[in-house]
Amino acid sequence: MLRRSRIILGIIFFVLISMLFLDFTGTFHRFFGWMAKFQLIPAILALNFAAVAVLIIVTILFGRIYCSVICPLGVFQDAVSWTSGKFKKKNRFSYSPAISWLRYAVLVLFVIALIAGVSSIVVLLEPYSAYGRIASNLFAQVYRLGNNLLAYFAERIDSYAFYSVEVRIKSGVTFGIAVLTFLAVGYLAWRNGRTYCNTICPVGTVLGFISRFSIFKPVMDPDKCTKCSLCARNCKASCIDYKNYTIDYSRCVACMNCLGKCKFDALHYSAKRPEKMVNLEYEAEVKSSGASGMSRRGFLGVVSLFAASHVIKAQNKVDGGLAVIVDKKIPARETPVNPPGSGSARNMKQYCTGCQLCVSACPNNILRPSDKLGTFMQPEVSFERGYCRPECTRCSEVCPTGAIKRITVDEKSGLKIGRAVWIKENCVVNRDNVICTACERHCPTGAITLIPREPDNDKSLKIPVVDDELCIGCGACENLCPSRPFSAIYVEGITRQRII
Repeated sequence: MLRRSRIILGIIFFVLISMLFLDFTGTFHRFFGWMAKFQLIPAILALNFAAVAVLIIVTILFGRIYCSVICPLGVFQDAVSWTSGKFKKKNRFSYSPAISWLRYAVLVLFVIALIAGVSSIVVLLEPYSAYGRIASNLFAQVYRLGNNLLAYFAERIDSYAFYSVEVRIKSGVTFGIAVLTFLAVGYLAWRNGRTYCNTICPVGTVLGFISRFSIFKPVMDPDKCTKCSLCARNCKASCIDYKNYTIDYSRCVACMNCLGKCKFDALHYSAKRPEKMVNLEYEAEVKSSGASGMSRRGFLGVVSLFAASHVIKAQNKVDGGLAVIVDKKIPARETPVNPPGSGSARNMKQYCTGCQLCVSACPNNILRPSDKLGTFMQPEVSFERGYCRPECTRCSEVCPTGAIKRITVDEKSGLKIGRAVWIKENCVVNRDNVICTACERHCPTGAITLIPREPDNDKSLKIPVVDDELCIGCGACENLCPSRPFSAIYVEGITRQRII
């Protein structure tokens, strides 16, 4: 019953969190967006003390339930391992000692990277973000292709139940990282179950330490155990040492697989622990801590440091439906444009884990992962496929870490995220001597005014002038400028966003 309940809850969480990355309508975010905010690292970064407290209390009570139910990367590994079991022999796992030095080394590296603001390391190691990249770069493409196929057939019967959406790779580097993560984690899960969780994942290491003191846990009764090894051969965490009647609770993910396999009633999920087993467990812990060189006091110091560090489709445009217009190229911006509500580049660098949730949710197709090392896989704004509509606040609504603060529509309409810059050599007025008023007509704040190119000539063509005090950097002028491949007017980022 416990195992079945865990599987059902895990599937529910996994499907709903996955849909946050796949759904392009915003429906799932409206009802289930809170699930992303219950991931441990995002909750800590956002200073969501209620969520962090709930997760810690649950771990103290029941062990690493988080890893088996709430963490999507953990459930993903379970799915791969379960599939692997259909092709391999049953009872294929075996006990293996913990590689403690590697677990703690990765955790220390993760904490140092958080404190130092080395986001490239943080985004690679954080498990929720790792799964987010897999979902948004791999699963989302398949989901959208399936949607477009349904839209194709629906259109043939005059139905508008589905509509086509653009399917594209927003960043080749991020896509490559997602593929490598998928293959690496998938391979480890296929071969040995939860190897990634118990060797590399920093969240697993932290929760593993807490779960050593959990109240309810799988307990072996040495008096009833016959050392048949059936429990160990079904433990995907490889943490049951049946020869010594011990379980490494720091690696146990509370999957409950072992409970139903014991034929001699020697395993129970309870708060009671036989005295003999307690003594054996203590001896094993002493040996383990001596071999790894990491004392309990030292580990607590690392965890304290870990906690403290966080308090610190635009459609393809055609000319009259006949000639395809050349795609726009991204200008070389001296300062990247950050998502509205992020405040500053420093805030993004400190709190963003590169989970790609805002990139997936953006209905205007203007967010894409950065390829720069300093802001690796964090979102930045690009206007070649759309612009930041003043009434849209979607990215601020879905961000679970606080890297993008929640803003209202009223605040968004006057929030300055950049400034428009005119390049006279690219302007079709100067280049082709034709009349163009696109930038002025589409500016939502009236920041662009057309003035005569030749002040003394009444019939002179007009060129744009930008009022920097009115410009909010929405990118409508850059996106809708007819100049190709580079727009004659583009948005340059600013150091700190502000309301004008």
